[in-house]
Amino acid sequence: MELKELKIGELIARIPVIQGGMGVGVSLHRLAGAVAAEGGVGVISTAQIGFRNPGYDKDPIGTNLRAIKEEIAKAREIAKGGIIGVNIMVATRKYEEYVKAAVEAGVDLIISGAGLPVSLPEIVGAAKTKLAPIVSSLKSAQVICKYWKKKYDREPDMVVIEGPEAGGHLGFSMEQLTGEEELDFDAEIRNITEYVHGLGKQTGKQIPVVVAGGIYTREDAEKAVSLGADGVQMATRFVTTHECDAHDNYKQAYIQAKKEDIVLVKSPVGMPGRAIRNAFADRAKEGRIPHGACHLCVSTCKPQETPYCITDALVNAAEGNIDDALLFCGTNAYRAEKLEYVHDIMQEFA
Repeated sequence: MELKELKIGELIARIPVIQGGMGVGVSLHRLAGAVAAEGGVGVISTAQIGFRNPGYDKDPIGTNLRAIKEEIAKAREIAKGGIIGVNIMVATRKYEEYVKAAVEAGVDLIISGAGLPVSLPEIVGAAKTKLAPIVSSLKSAQVICKYWKKKYDREPDMVVIEGPEAGGHLGFSMEQLTGEEELDFDAEIRNITEYVHGLGKQTGKQIPVVVAGGIYTREDAEKAVSLGADGVQMATRFVTTHECDAHDNYKQAYIQAKKEDIVLVKSPVGMPGRAIRNAFADRAKEGRIPHGACHLCVSTCKPQETPYCITDALVNAAEGNIDDALLFCGTNAYRAEKLEYVHDIMQEFA
């Protein structure tokens, strides 16, 4: 099956692959720039993006806002004119400021989930930045599209459907993820793509739909396209690349993982997640892990009650302190056998 180029308004990705945004510190300028240079869409995660920068401990939000602009600029230097996006979680504290910082830096695309980005068009205003909400159900797609149309007379420029096999925080109940509740997600993909494409026809605008979660090979991408999608978003496969911004220890944890090591966890921010079982995950089940000062990451966190600090756990992952880290991953992480180059992965989907 031919995989056609992905058109997001006037932006054209020669290869219809979006590299999923991975925080904290996993997808920054090196990875995003490399994917963009190969004809895909490179995505920087803004989640605690400045944790390696001076001043972060005293002023995490201000440092993050400066780092957004710096990382986008560095990615542009690598991207050779390719498409650079950012992933900004709705649950981020000072969400509006993060969005404005990305727009001011001239980012091409904002992908936003972990909540419905109802205010995103208002924050972005007349800027040329393309907007893509992340949805996990037809209902959420309808809610966001109808709200944007009624309030701002605007449609999404793209819609990302994130399925139950994704890594990190997931937009499903634990019962759905464990199979206790029946979930026919192929049917959900068909329904969402039909709805979004139909909305585009009504408004004379082409709105691409991209499927995320469990995408690892070209065969996976072809299946998504056969269900009606225009492209795919893939994150886990890009972790085990030479260009990935995380520490090599994190990459090796994927390579060494077996299928049974991929587990569902309860995140302290109130959402189910998927990660590699390790010493930290086992300790987190036993009781509260003490933590230091709050890093002001997400609005849903209550520092006095949280079982552990999600930022500390993810920073440890990105820095290679594996035994004290939450190792977020997608369901296919165990399939990684070696480090790859972004170029070779992208050629598989060309």
